[in-house]
Amino acid sequence: MKRIIAKRTLREFWEKHADSEQYLKTWYETAKGSNWNSPKDIKETYINASILKGSRVVFNIKGNSYRLIVKFNYERQWAFIRFIGTHVEYDRIDADTI
Repeated sequence: MKRIIAKRTLREFWEKHADSEQYLKTWYETAKGSNWNSPKDIKETYINASILKGSRVVFNIKGNSYRLIVKFNYERQWAFIRFIGTHVEYDRIDADTI
């Protein structure tokens, strides 16, 4: 991905949930270095990722302790962080529209 918007969201989350820091940094570096052109490409890297409508993908972070939702623009190689939270927080949102 050429651009991931916004790393600050991840940083703010790991400052509150220190156990997620290394996992989110690893996800960020992996995504930044990837050339994902479709959900299929993401699934080759992250087999447990869930593909949603609207170019959204849910990633399980830290052995599924946290959920990360990212909206992709594959053509421009942009990734937009839409949500990061616990399962309880995830259950309160609509993952398809956030």
